[in-house]
Amino acid sequence: MTTSIVTTTQAAFLLNISTGRLRTLLNQDRVKGARKVKRLWMIPLNHRGMPEIKQGRRGPQPTWNKIQRKAKTVVHVLRKTIDYNRDYGTSHPAVAVKVGDKKHYCHALKINGPCQIVYQPHQPNKSQAGGARLWIEVEAEHIVERKYFCDGDYGPPPEVAEQRAKAKKKKLKKK
Repeated sequence: MTTSIVTTTQAAFLLNISTGRLRTLLNQDRVKGARKVKRLWMIPLNHRGMPEIKQGRRGPQPTWNKIQRKAKTVVHVLRKTIDYNRDYGTSHPAVAVKVGDKKHYCHALKINGPCQIVYQPHQPNKSQAGGARLWIEVEAEHIVERKYFCDGDYGPPPEVAEQRAKAKKKKLKKK
């Protein structure tokens, strides 16, 4: 039987935790079979295609994903962010990756597996802030690796920061 080996980014995606949390688990020697080759961690997958994590000594039960993902990954290209970057010479992430109810922003993507581009001009995707009409869907079992520019701006794009500021103002006015 051959075992698949993944990197920290892929293993964190499968476990539905951040790469920082996974590195903490790796440093505590809680990931079964993981080994470090030069600067990279090589993490084996079990028969279900998931990394195995050893139980901790204290604290609550772990909440990472022990079963396969069910939610599709939806990728949006943020047109307003692209325009903002062009006009102001910034490099905010212009790609939004949504898995279930979690949304992350990045500069580039690597999709490992089949995907489809969906265009619905008369039925926009209301789960996105602007009601996207064009997006990419990736089936749940396929990994989408997010990449960032080393000199890029991190954090949410400007329009997301503006929306959050407006929501915060509304909350403060209600109080």
